[in-house]
Amino acid sequence: MPQKLAKLSFYIFLALGMGVTMQGIGAPLESAIDTQVKADQAASRSQRKIDALSEETAGLLAEYRQVTTQLDSFRTYNRQLEKLIRSQKEEFTSLQQQLTDIEITQREIVPLMLRMVSSLKQFVALDLPFLPEERQTRIEQLQLLMDRADVSLSEKYRRLIEAYQVEVEYGRTIEAYRGTLDMDGKPHTVDFLRIGRTALLFYTLDGKTSGRWNAHEQRWTILPDHYRAAIAEGLLIARKQAPPDLLLLPIQAPEARQ
Repeated sequence: MPQKLAKLSFYIFLALGMGVTMQGIGAPLESAIDTQVKADQAASRSQRKIDALSEETAGLLAEYRQVTTQLDSFRTYNRQLEKLIRSQKEEFTSLQQQLTDIEITQREIVPLMLRMVSSLKQFVALDLPFLPEERQTRIEQLQLLMDRADVSLSEKYRRLIEAYQVEVEYGRTIEAYRGTLDMDGKPHTVDFLRIGRTALLFYTLDGKTSGRWNAHEQRWTILPDHYRAAIAEGLLIARKQAPPDLLLLPIQAPEARQ
C-alpha cells in the first residue's frame, strides 16, 4: 500500500511538472509565432507596396517616355514652324518690295498709257477716214476706261494694246463695208473698199459713180468711169465672193519728204 501511494505521488508530481514545463514553453512559442505572422503580414504589405510602387514607377516611366517623344515632336514642329515663319517673312518682304515696284510702275505707266491713247486718237484723225464711227467709239471707250478706278491697270493696258493691234491689222487687210458718204451736200449710201492703208475707194449702189479718198487734199474725188469695174471686182474679192486677182486701181503715191 505504501508503495502504491508513492508511485501515485510520483506520477502526480511528474504530471504536475510536465504541466508546468509546457506552460512555460507555450507562452514564448505563441509569442514567436505571433511575431512571425506579424512579420509575414508586414512583409506582404511591404511587397504590395513595392509592387504598387513598381507599377507606379513603370507608369511614370512610360508617361515620361511619351512626354519625351511628344517633346521631340514639338521641337521638330517648332523648328519647322520657325523655318516657315522665316520664309513667310522673306516672302512678305518680297511682296512689299513688289508692291513698291508696282506703285512706281503705275506712276510711270499711267502717263504713258494716256499718251498712247492721245497718239492713237491723233493717228485715227490723220488716217484714211474708214469706219469713222467704229474707230472713234473705240477711242472714246478707251478714254473713259482710263478714268475708271474699278478697272485694273493690267486690264486698261490690255484694252489699249488691243486697240493698237486692231489698227495695225487694218494695214494688212482689205475690207468692204457699206456706209454713208456726203456728195454734193447730200448723204448717199455707198460701198467702201479699203486696200490696207494704201487706198480707200467708194462705189455707189447704182454702179454709176466711183471715187477715192485724196489724202493730199483731204477730200473725196470722183474717178474716171474705167475704174468702176475694177472697184466692183475688188468689193467681191474683199467679201470673199470672188478669188483674189490683180486689179488696176488708182493708188496715190506718198508725198516726197522735203
